[in-house]
Amino acid sequence: MPTDSTASPSTARLELNGKEITFPVIVGTENEHAVDVSKLRAETGYITLDEGYRNTGSVRSDITYIDGEAGILRYRGYEISDLCKNCSFIEVALLLIYGELPTQERLDRFSALLTEHQRIHEGVIQAFHAFPANGHPMAILSATINAISCYQPEVMDMDDDDTFEESAAKLISKVRTLAAAAHRTNAGMPIMYPKPQNTYGENFLHMMFSQPHDHYNLDPDVVEALNLILTLHADHEQNCSTSTVRMVGSSGANLFASCAAGVCALWGPLHGGANVAVIHQLNEIHKSGIDVQAYIDDLKATKGKLFGFGHGVYKNYDPRAKVLKASADKVLDKLGVNDPLLAIARELEAAALSDEYFIKRNLYPNVDFYSGIIMRAMGIPSDMFTVMFAIGRMPGWIANWKEVRDTKSRIYRPRQVYTGPALREVTPIASR
Repeated sequence: MPTDSTASPSTARLELNGKEITFPVIVGTENEHAVDVSKLRAETGYITLDEGYRNTGSVRSDITYIDGEAGILRYRGYEISDLCKNCSFIEVALLLIYGELPTQERLDRFSALLTEHQRIHEGVIQAFHAFPANGHPMAILSATINAISCYQPEVMDMDDDDTFEESAAKLISKVRTLAAAAHRTNAGMPIMYPKPQNTYGENFLHMMFSQPHDHYNLDPDVVEALNLILTLHADHEQNCSTSTVRMVGSSGANLFASCAAGVCALWGPLHGGANVAVIHQLNEIHKSGIDVQAYIDDLKATKGKLFGFGHGVYKNYDPRAKVLKASADKVLDKLGVNDPLLAIARELEAAALSDEYFIKRNLYPNVDFYSGIIMRAMGIPSDMFTVMFAIGRMPGWIANWKEVRDTKSRIYRPRQVYTGPALREVTPIASR
């Protein structure tokens, strides 16, 4: 309980077994309050129990701020809409990793590193052909991120800033090459090599969709939409995959191994698969032949879930969705894709935005809804959607890994409350 109910307290008191223990109150930049219970076990023998860490602050971080009630997302103090309007994905990546927006000189130097390191070793390319044709791209991406570290022995010892910067550039650059190669081998197509004259997004689209005899037409609006999708996914505070990267990194594991673990965490359908679920639901509506309004009415009656609407963190409009909606309108109109699923998506969007049931519950279209339909319009298959998430999230993972390293964080080691059997004696096998 606070020592002063009329002002922000500097301490909190806990009464336990007739003893009063005082804990410091930590106040963040945006007036977030936390009770520091790190000494609780040492002083009382008790621990806190918070299953799923939903009310546990595990770190003090300078990277990303979210206010779900107000619909706010900021990277290093900058509003996400401001960054999307004025910065490229690579500028945002450098902001997340180093804390400040880059100068032109710094951006040029890092961009040169991205170009230098965008190809992958021929030994890794051969490894792609060892995966089964139907192997999931996320499994391949995680495995090959670890594989490329075998060709980068310097990543095992990253004590100086230059080695870290080069390793970060290698990972951000090569992840899109690995992702595109995973898609190409899965589809039985030859792997395309990146072009040094292309921008970051242009090269990904080229490696995904060009053919040896027919190169992909790089539409600037599509490239811009891709830049927005990557920027909007670049970081999102202490989510499952970012916390995984930090936990693995706290053991001293190298950047590549930690980010490969992040890919595995992101693969889970409760985390990175939401935009895939959007497409699956659109498919379900299309195959059933049901009217969209009838489908919505049925969901309301059964309290079913409409994927791509509402958000576990944002209790208001997802600020990322506001940015992406305008891009979706432009890209879908420009590409003119004759896709019944995209038509259903627009009907769902219109219905949800005007239906009092969804408005009262703040079930607005979220970033997964718009990113899913944009990527489908681009021609990106749904099994690559979570891979796209991983490409975008890579700078945030790297920034968080660096923060763990720079703050010399102790190894993460949560406690537990044991609920298994009490002490037992072994019965000899003959008597069991």
